[in-house]
Amino acid sequence: MDEATLAKYQPVIGLEVHAQLLTHSKMYSSDENEYGVAPNTNLSVITLGHPGTLPMVNRTAVEFAMKMGLATNCQIRRDNLFARKNYFYPDLPKGYQITQDKTPICYDGHLEVRVGEETKRIGITRIHMEEDAGKSMHLAGETETLVDLNRAGVPLIEIVSEPDIRTGDEAYTYLTEIKKLVEYLGICDGNMEEGSLRCDANISVMLKGADKFGMKVEVKNMNSFRNVQRAIAYEVERQINLLEAGGEVVSETRGFDAASGTTNGQRSKETLNDYRYFPEPDLPPLVISDEWLHRVAAELPALPQQLYSRFTGELGLSSYDASVLIDQKEVALFFDDLSRLTPNAKAAANWVMGPVKSYLNERALTMADFPLDAAQLAGIIELIDAGKINYSVASKQLFPHLLEHPTANATGAAESLGLLTQADNGELAGLVQQVLDANPAKVAEYRAGKKSLTGMFMGELMKLTGGKADPKLANQLLRAGLDG
Repeated sequence: MDEATLAKYQPVIGLEVHAQLLTHSKMYSSDENEYGVAPNTNLSVITLGHPGTLPMVNRTAVEFAMKMGLATNCQIRRDNLFARKNYFYPDLPKGYQITQDKTPICYDGHLEVRVGEETKRIGITRIHMEEDAGKSMHLAGETETLVDLNRAGVPLIEIVSEPDIRTGDEAYTYLTEIKKLVEYLGICDGNMEEGSLRCDANISVMLKGADKFGMKVEVKNMNSFRNVQRAIAYEVERQINLLEAGGEVVSETRGFDAASGTTNGQRSKETLNDYRYFPEPDLPPLVISDEWLHRVAAELPALPQQLYSRFTGELGLSSYDASVLIDQKEVALFFDDLSRLTPNAKAAANWVMGPVKSYLNERALTMADFPLDAAQLAGIIELIDAGKINYSVASKQLFPHLLEHPTANATGAAESLGLLTQADNGELAGLVQQVLDANPAKVAEYRAGKKSLTGMFMGELMKLTGGKADPKLANQLLRAGLDG
């Protein structure tokens, strides 16, 4: 599609994100909430909806929903009702889903996301609690459908955005922020591949300047943020091509084919069955007291945006460094601890984003597996800043030694390995003179104007000192000798 045609239209996108909650039991029963066990084992008569059974609301799931609402600046509803959403499908054992209809626990919120150099506010319409359905599986070459009901009844929150998103990049950034929030809060592992975080996109286009949204299409079956981005790009062009050809966009549900990067029609919205919502008769209203809400709010951890503000404001880091550091919860918290133990925040950031991350990536480890604590890394930085060891020796010799001996401290290890710099000016000046005396022709070239030879002289000096010379002092003495 040419740029001129694309520029005539404004995409309008809203996202619905389902997050499975990390509770020990299911939403309305004591059945275990566990991924990866044998099919149809985490079941009871309550999950299966047998006559005479009564559900009970999972208190932890309610608190997790409240935390997500507070983290997204939502209002928290004090009087909550539950509803039955009725539909019939093989993986829905009860024939209905217990959810919230007109009384979502969280509403009227927003999330601020950074898109490039700009910050955009995306509204959160609602966050409501419900239970997941089971899982239907269609194996290649098989005509039968297999049903695993382990997932039935697993607690979910559905996070529904306002139609404030305008591009695939904005959608990607919004989803990234949602994923970080649920991970920081500890309420969901954010694993899209395992289905614990799922996203549907409502997409429409309208002529720029129009005051009415176009007909929206819902796209499902996207198992990565990148695929959400791809689906939006394809669907926007498909709808614009339809309108440019004089056609109409039909309100429908479409699936996304990751292999081809296209969407395909599944069912028309006009022909969908009425869910026939009605109040859940077996659950009383859920009342959230001031005391309960205040306690949950007091338990909130430091969140990504708060850490970003501290890292860029109080610590003076660049926006790039802060964004990299907060991308993963455990990395951000480790750096936060480290930054409180050393005044050199930039050096701390460089160590975490450099040697620490390289060590973890090379071994496919997480921050929880890192053998050193923040105090040990702060000790290395302190030695460097005091001129007692240079960065090269610290990163190539001291750091690897500490990784192999995680109970040692930086100063003691540096002393035992003989890594501390030679601080004797007289001794170092003598070694500088040795280097100059051994390279008279190069000295003449330098004094004739070839200043790039400084690096060669520094390299020879470091060889003589075993890399232990203070680089700043060595450079001063070397230049003095060369210029003299």
